[in-house]
Amino acid sequence: MLARMSDSSSATSALVASTATRQYFGTDGIRGRVGTWPISADFMLRLGHAAGTVLGRGARGTVLIGKDTRVSGYMFEAALEAGLVAAGCDVRLLGPLPTPAVAWLTQTLGASAGIVISASHNPYDDNGVKFFGADGEKLDDALELAIEA
Repeated sequence: MLARMSDSSSATSALVASTATRQYFGTDGIRGRVGTWPISADFMLRLGHAAGTVLGRGARGTVLIGKDTRVSGYMFEAALEAGLVAAGCDVRLLGPLPTPAVAWLTQTLGASAGIVISASHNPYDDNGVKFFGADGEKLDDALELAIEA
């Protein structure tokens, strides 16, 4: 529906184009019911490898992973870690931490990226992932799209 809207503004056109091509990332990461695509261990392994490839850009960067206390977080943590390591990243597991703490630690410790495994306020049987750049801010749309590619 957004793609059918026309506007002469190039910013609006770019937003429509980037929104229309997204497969997995929503407004705040990737979320859904555990065990249904894409919230599965297999997808998280692939996501970790893709993210490591894009965010590492050929250099061996450090990626921090934190999570909330959902049981499925431990499975996704292991899968993301395996994918990131396979892509050449160093990974530091932070354990259960609030989302803002992972963002702050990413910037403070000079990590290349941070990942939080959490579905925030969503039901306990949901889960998801959210990425932070080296600045501790949400990844920009271009990086999210590159990870999806």
